[in-house]
Amino acid sequence: MNIGMLWFDNSKTPIEAKVEKATRYYLGKYARAANTCYVHPTMIPEGSVVSVPGVDVIVSRSVLPNHFWIGVDSLKGG
Repeated sequence: MNIGMLWFDNSKTPIEAKVEKATRYYLGKYARAANTCYVHPTMIPEGSVVSVPGVDVIVSRSVLPNHFWIGVDSLKGG
């Protein structure tokens, strides 16, 4: 993913809800559904799997905690 939107959410809601909120905003703003979201490893509890329909949630140390790098990965059919 080369281009995306940076989203910040430091609320206490579950990460799945945060990603879903960011994807809804992305769809409304860009009229295109996001299929990839990068998050900092500390945002996912150890041993947990984050499942958001239609979105691959990927761990990356390049993204700051409480930030979401969300967009369309064209290699995944976007």
